Amino acid sequence: MSTQDMCEVTCEITKVNEDTVSSVKNKLPDVTKVAQIFKALADETRLKIAYALTLEEELCVCDVSEIIGSSTATASHHLRFLRDLSLAKSRRKGKLVYYSLADHHVNELVKIAYEHAIEEGEEDGASD
Repeated sequence: MSTQDMCEVTCEITKVNEDTVSSVKNKLPDVTKVAQIFKALADETRLKIAYALTLEEELCVCDVSEIIGSSTATASHHLRFLRDLSLAKSRRKGKLVYYSLADHHVNELVKIAYEHAIEEGEEDGASD
């Protein structure tokens, strides 16, 4: 572990700012569901699917399988996972099932994460 990532003194010697720590701890919500969202989107295939759904409002399972280069069963599995976490929603039209992102929050989350990654990549390239 790099020493530049740590305080240069131990917390036993210098006391933590108890007021700040207490205030923040009291304001921290339960982040379990938020962690589940990020875990779901941490999978590259599911993130590709979510991003594809920011580009097209709705895609059928067959289209998604082609986009991610998988079987329809695999695509369906990932889409169901996103739906079960309320990140996507589905509707049946005849023999086809269409998926879309659950709401604008999910759409924005995916877009913002992508924009952040692109900006970080540009900054990394500029420092070379």
